[in-house]
Amino acid sequence: MKQLKWTLALAASLMTGAASAQISDNVVRVGVLNDISGIFQDTNGMGSVEAARMAAEDFNGGGKGIKVEIVYADHQNKADVGNAIARKWLDVEGVDAIVDVPNSAVGLSINSLLRDSRMTFLASSTASSDLTGKACSPNTIQWVNDAWATGNTTAAAMMSRGGKDWYFLTVDYALGKGIEAEAQKYIEGHGGKVLGSSKHPLGTSDFASFLLQAQSSKAQVIGLANAGGDTINAVKQAAEFGIQQSGQKLVAFLLFINDVHGMGIKVAQGLQLMEAFYWDMNEDTRAFAKRFAARPGMNGKMPSGNQAGVYASTLAYLNAVAATGSDNAKNVVPEMKKFRGKDKLFGDTAIRQDGRVVHPMYLFEVKKPDESKYPYDYYKLVSTIPADQAFRPLAEGGCELVK
Repeated sequence: MKQLKWTLALAASLMTGAASAQISDNVVRVGVLNDISGIFQDTNGMGSVEAARMAAEDFNGGGKGIKVEIVYADHQNKADVGNAIARKWLDVEGVDAIVDVPNSAVGLSINSLLRDSRMTFLASSTASSDLTGKACSPNTIQWVNDAWATGNTTAAAMMSRGGKDWYFLTVDYALGKGIEAEAQKYIEGHGGKVLGSSKHPLGTSDFASFLLQAQSSKAQVIGLANAGGDTINAVKQAAEFGIQQSGQKLVAFLLFINDVHGMGIKVAQGLQLMEAFYWDMNEDTRAFAKRFAARPGMNGKMPSGNQAGVYASTLAYLNAVAATGSDNAKNVVPEMKKFRGKDKLFGDTAIRQDGRVVHPMYLFEVKKPDESKYPYDYYKLVSTIPADQAFRPLAEGGCELVK
């Protein structure tokens, strides 16, 4: 009898030890991988790092004393650099999840590397729709925007307001091409026309020739299928040419509050843009934004949608770690996919089986200077696209993981 008790006690001890060992190194490490020094440094950069730190602080051990570390690195918008960092985090430094990753080429590379590994990829800023299509991975959760949602919902919203004829200014890499392709498919499928397109390199400073071509096309809508500094430069130069004053509408597919602040509301006024998050939407978003603005180095800046996505995805991941007692993607990601409810920053939210997080999207118009009453009061809501309409339907995703 005494031997049986000892055996049961030993078994219980081993089971407890195995459960606690599920958290590797007794700490959960989340790596923020983004552009800290380039064109996405304002919309992501160190602001994303602070957002992840806020999530870790609010998680507060998950009621189980779970330790969390936030690390970060700059991928320099280069797939090989991002891949090397991720591999080192995976093989050497014990990082358990990678979050953020603006730049679709980098994100797709990370997605491939982490497939079937122990690491979770929280692609909160990677906009390629392939992450829930042909590149679908059991390790990946995709938050905020993607090319399908951005292209389709923006095109639909603009066409409903009379914008039938389009011209595109598109950044010549995966993100821009994906957005243009999705938008063009929607436009032509709903009786509109694409009158032309100009491709430009990432980091273009002079958009004069591209804008003149767009202007001469007489298109009702000029779509900016780019992001960050490229969009800012294009909008600034479009204002110099008086493009919107002449009657053409300028719409930005991937623009954030930080970009509008950088170019100034006088330049950006009248610009149409699609966002998943706006800091001034409600009490919850305002409370988060004010905390974010007071963080070290933020100097009163309001968070972008991407930075809000880092916070939301990091907190959701940590909550799943607490629920499963594991930081292995094989346990954490299926737990995350159970979520259906209200996210404080993104509203009615669900995480689908293909890893796509669905939530409402919003078409905004940048206010005129005399309509803005306080700092960062830049947007007026034009229309809301419900979560079930904002993203590609699951059946069209082509995800091999969903049968």
